[in-house]
Amino acid sequence: MKVFNDISLVARVAAFDDKRAFDAIVRKYQESVRRFFMTQTLGDEALSDDLAQETFIKAYTHIGHFRGLSGFSTWLYRIAYRVLLDDVRARRHTEDIDGKVADCGVSAHDGSLKMDIYRCMQMLKPDERACVTLQLVEGQPIERIAEITGMPSGTVKSHLSRGKSKLATYLKENGYG
Repeated sequence: MKVFNDISLVARVAAFDDKRAFDAIVRKYQESVRRFFMTQTLGDEALSDDLAQETFIKAYTHIGHFRGLSGFSTWLYRIAYRVLLDDVRARRHTEDIDGKVADCGVSAHDGSLKMDIYRCMQMLKPDERACVTLQLVEGQPIERIAEITGMPSGTVKSHLSRGKSKLATYLKENGYG
């Protein structure tokens, strides 16, 4: 029933430019898209909000291109992932994207697990962070992560394995394991 609801909302937006239908889509997916970006930006709320807004703008302007070959949420996350990649590319000249982010917005250790998770996620490469977030936070299966990111399943599995290993090591070293 959930898929039918997404498809009917998309059809209403595409065929009739139904803004209420698109508002329903935004309300349904806003929290999960924002949560995805919060993890990717290491807790930067303003940047996460900007990226989520850009994702929904792109979804709205390109909704006529949705063909239903995958679930709507997969299509939406694919847009979010591309928005993230665009943002990373735009910032590439000021950050080392394969290492630690220069300014991730994380304050000094305050003892909270939330801050430690962001600090740990900062150590992951962007592709590892995206795959780990999509699986552990958003509950996406490997096949769907591969669709969203455009990576082969084997590559997704490698990113997940390395990312989870780094997370486990960091959390054990900091008294959470």
